[in-house]
Amino acid sequence: MQAKDSSPPDGGYGWVVVVSAFMVMGLTAAVLKTFGLFFVEIQQHFDELASTTSWITSITIAMFHLGAPVASSLCVRYTHRAVVITGGLLAFSGMALGFLGLNMVWMYATTGFLQGLGISFSWTPAISIVSHYFSKKRALANAIASAGECAFAFTFGPFFQWLISQYGWKGALLIIGGIQLNICVCGVLMRPLASTCLLEASHSETETPPGNGASRIDKEDKSAITHKTFNWMLVRQPEFVLYAIFGILAAMSFFVPPLFLVPLSYSLGIDESWTASLLSILAMVDFAGRLLCGWYANLHVTKPVHLLTMTITLISTSLMLLPLANNYLSLAIFTGFYGFFFGTTVAVHITVLADVVGMPDFDSALGLFMLIRSTGGFVGPPLAGLIVDMAGDYRAGFYMAGATLVLSAGFLVTLDQLQQRKERGSQTNTKPEKSTLPYPSLHPLKLQ
Repeated sequence: MQAKDSSPPDGGYGWVVVVSAFMVMGLTAAVLKTFGLFFVEIQQHFDELASTTSWITSITIAMFHLGAPVASSLCVRYTHRAVVITGGLLAFSGMALGFLGLNMVWMYATTGFLQGLGISFSWTPAISIVSHYFSKKRALANAIASAGECAFAFTFGPFFQWLISQYGWKGALLIIGGIQLNICVCGVLMRPLASTCLLEASHSETETPPGNGASRIDKEDKSAITHKTFNWMLVRQPEFVLYAIFGILAAMSFFVPPLFLVPLSYSLGIDESWTASLLSILAMVDFAGRLLCGWYANLHVTKPVHLLTMTITLISTSLMLLPLANNYLSLAIFTGFYGFFFGTTVAVHITVLADVVGMPDFDSALGLFMLIRSTGGFVGPPLAGLIVDMAGDYRAGFYMAGATLVLSAGFLVTLDQLQQRKERGSQTNTKPEKSTLPYPSLHPLKLQ
């Protein structure tokens, strides 16, 4: 009975969970991606430098990453449902309090800290619970859930621009916060299947008499789950360290283009309505890039780390070319290239992480990776803002992002070389064993 209860249903109510996760992705990550529309409004209202204003986004991004391990721990202790509902309340509080707009420090604490923590507490368990409900169809379910980010970002661009024009940036924040309360509704729909299975395993362990083999198996299963969630020793593995450094450099770059794309278009004299459409284009091609790269990666034609290195190189190239745009059409074309290759990167980088650490340590690796990567998201936007202030041109931020991505690709190449060296070493070590002991039954220890 235990095995039957703990096996993923691979459908049924799981599709309700997928739709809920789809909504959560849109109400968290899509809001973060389109927050650049508020950048100029907030900067002008408080009369601050670009580097000072960009700290709002950097704090949000940092809390999104820093809160991921905490959210995972709370999911194990309580339920995914409870954590998602908490995240929805925090996200609403951040936007609603940001409506007051007292000063820049207040914006850091509300739309930065509270909103970032709310996004983390909603996004992390929503992604996690989909994997609990699906096994054979897990890739399809995750693809549909993650598509919510792109689908909502496509409509949020012009919608947020309209809200700002009608109600001002403060009123727009309050309305968006009210919309984010729907995260709580999505959380209610996330039936805690995984936590129930863990609870049943715990009960069966207590009820089994001491010395019984089933008790020993249950203890091993329980310790394995704890190990996967809190395995901090991954920071000692060279492959994981190299990939984490790549993550830091990539995070320094990924959040810069959405932040400075709107100000760059304004500096080129592009109308506000056309500017908002750039974010919609970004979301649309991002969606296409994720689906196409996910389909191609499943063909197993190219090694995932090689595919990731290629996509990172193409992103850096598009970012270097984007500042050459001098009108809406050219800016839209280069934005499309960046968005497409960004989508391909998102589609494959988690697969590469699984290859680096292996599935037994994947859960803890994901939490640690997001935790370490947060430093890049925290430093990247202010550093780009500082460079923009020094150069007096928003183009400088895109050059900085492109150069950082080129550097990150170097760590992927180093990681691939290290993996290949270890594979060759393991193949060399296993060959003598096979030749000297072709029959396991004749092993010396077994003969004794």
